[in-house]
Amino acid sequence: MGILTIDQWNHTCQLDTSAKPRRNIGWISSNWSGYSITGKKGAFKRISAKWNVPFVRPSRGASYSSAWIGIDGFGNSNLIQTGTGHEFIDGKAHYYAWWEILPASVTIIPLPIQPGDRMLASIIKRSGSNWLICLRNVSRNWTFRTLQRYNGPQTSAEWIVEAPQVNGALATMARLSPVAFSCCRVNGKSPKLTANDGGIMLQNLSVTSIPSNPNRAGDGFIVKSVRQ
Repeated sequence: MGILTIDQWNHTCQLDTSAKPRRNIGWISSNWSGYSITGKKGAFKRISAKWNVPFVRPSRGASYSSAWIGIDGFGNSNLIQTGTGHEFIDGKAHYYAWWEILPASVTIIPLPIQPGDRMLASIIKRSGSNWLICLRNVSRNWTFRTLQRYNGPQTSAEWIVEAPQVNGALATMARLSPVAFSCCRVNGKSPKLTANDGGIMLQNLSVTSIPSNPNRAGDGFIVKSVRQ
């Protein structure tokens, strides 16, 4: 069977109610929270997921966040990714879509994003070093595609809420409404996530973002910000 495009996805997959707060910790990061799986070189050729664009709550100073899917970046310095950004700057919330291949900087997708929008994303290896990055806003009926070259080792796959680096420094994590990832897929199948695949974000010795345990199918979870 050929590779499905983003327009051919089954849109009925939903996060089930079995997702519960985490009771244990798989890993800890200063800028990531969510789920990551690892494998041997070349293990991951395709990743996809759905998520909702969160609402950004006001913060005293500037705060930033992004929600994304990606391949590599866990234990190596390579990464191909796409997602949404949500930040609070100068008393106002901002939302946008983007893609990025390290070490290059982020590329903004100039299409509308608002909190509550339903996103579909996929990153697919086509042939050789050619990769297709797709991001769709179901709520606003647009689809972005770009074909890019990427030569990373393909040893990890992630579904992440992040506090990004801004001007070379780790940003303060934005205060967000919960981000629900669903229909997570890797190489076209459920990753069958376990609690040990999940990680929490720790900033200034405080937990700032934490995922729930996976749902029963192992393909969905909810990331919640901890009030700062």
